[in-house]
Amino acid sequence: MRKIILVVVIALAIIFVFRQCENKKEDQIILQENSDLILEQIKNVGKLVVTEGHFSDVFTYKNSKALFGDLISAEKKALVVVNADVTIAYDLSQIEYELDESTKTLRILSIPKEEIKVNPDFEYYDVQADFLNQFEAKDYNQIKNKVKVSLMKKIEASDLKKNAENRLISELSKFYILTNSLGWTLEYNGSSINEIEELEFLPF
Repeated sequence: MRKIILVVVIALAIIFVFRQCENKKEDQIILQENSDLILEQIKNVGKLVVTEGHFSDVFTYKNSKALFGDLISAEKKALVVVNADVTIAYDLSQIEYELDESTKTLRILSIPKEEIKVNPDFEYYDVQADFLNQFEAKDYNQIKNKVKVSLMKKIEASDLKKNAENRLISELSKFYILTNSLGWTLEYNGSSINEIEELEFLPF
């Protein structure tokens, strides 16, 4: 009788161990599938997100040059019309991340800064210059620098950067939706993202 009980116990132990191994193997397979799915999503999101805008402005450039000890003043001036196409882009292929399978956590370590590109088109009107104070390359460089500073101020004051951030958040929300649906945790900058709305307050 004891031998029968012992055999039954051993058989049950073997079955238990076998099932535990099978369950562990299935868990590992699911974990690997989830990891692959997250990596695939990161790959799909890893693209260039671009927001475009257009700005126009008119500048008046003047330059006065004193000659012969302020006896003569030679002036030059021009009316400059600028039309500029502006793009703000995030290269999401540059996102740095860490996938921790042991804690089922996707950690976003860093998000690339936005890249602002300004392509201005200059049109010069009413260009006037005295004989002793002609337009030179440095004048056009000064105009371009002045325009660049002015356009950057306009970009900062516009909704263009905010719109670009909204597009970035839209892409990052895909990470949250996927990790949340798989029972994983999304972290950024050491903090867990528990609600999708929290993405709007991340320090980019």
